[in-house]
Amino acid sequence: MIDFSDFYQQIAKNRLSPWLTTLPSELEGWIQDNRHGDMPQWLRVLRKFASYESADQVDLKTQVACQYDQPLSAGLQTKLENLLQSFHPWRKGPFHLHGVHIDTEWRSDWKWDRVLPHLSPLKGRYVLDVGCGNGYHMWRMLGEEAKMVVGVDPSALFLMQFETVKQLVGRERPVHLLPLGIEQLTPSHAFDTVFSMGVLYHRRSPIDHLLQLRDQLTSGGELVLETLVIDGDESDVLVPIDRYGQMRNVWFFPSAKALKLWLEKCDFVDVRIVDECVTSTDEQRSTAWMRNQSLPDYLDPNDSSKTIEGYPAPKRAILIAKKP
Repeated sequence: MIDFSDFYQQIAKNRLSPWLTTLPSELEGWIQDNRHGDMPQWLRVLRKFASYESADQVDLKTQVACQYDQPLSAGLQTKLENLLQSFHPWRKGPFHLHGVHIDTEWRSDWKWDRVLPHLSPLKGRYVLDVGCGNGYHMWRMLGEEAKMVVGVDPSALFLMQFETVKQLVGRERPVHLLPLGIEQLTPSHAFDTVFSMGVLYHRRSPIDHLLQLRDQLTSGGELVLETLVIDGDESDVLVPIDRYGQMRNVWFFPSAKALKLWLEKCDFVDVRIVDECVTSTDEQRSTAWMRNQSLPDYLDPNDSSKTIEGYPAPKRAILIAKKP
């Protein structure tokens, strides 16, 4: 199983040290409760990556890419690709690892390009990424010279994917994924920037989620919130009857203006709507690395402005706010 002792040693010396009173027991509970049937196989594959040394050349600024000074042979690249395919499906990316291009379901780099111009500089900051998936955006945050990046996501598969990339890029880098939900984190009031991207509509209580995000921020810290929205004014919110785009675990889709009001009611200040865009089938689609259904299958075949349930097609907004 994954060893978190290195993370404990690092935070013992910094502003996250109060987490040591609760975090080890929470992570031990995750290990004990995790009964995923594929876990034994995933761990066997993950151990095979231990023979890979840290990359000599790493680019986290413009992409997530790594390479040795002496590139892998075609045969070794094929072997690496087969190992990486063991962790199918790959949803967030893309990654370029020693000549292997992981063409993920999401072009997460496009989202990053939309978010980055609006951020306060991440250099020297403690950063938390809530619902981080396999950690793609965490590597890009590190590429912006964040001091430490911590991600939380309870998915065992995402943890396997993250640990694999970390082994190939370099385990010494200050980026860590904890397989927990934000509700399992003690309020730290320690992070300079907190991201929540693609999470809010999965929460039964969106206001509680916003308050949890605020409790992880230091005074003056910045929240980056990205989520599905609808068109409308401050009072417009969509509550799907059952599924939305074939997703089951969905609850609230506010308008961007309503979401701005929610943030202000949660005592955030300087709230800004910095981007709104419709998700295209070029940004989210099936690939050789995610062979399940994807966005093109979830839209009305006769009207791409609607989901197959008849709701407005996915539109996403980015809001930036500060904690006083």
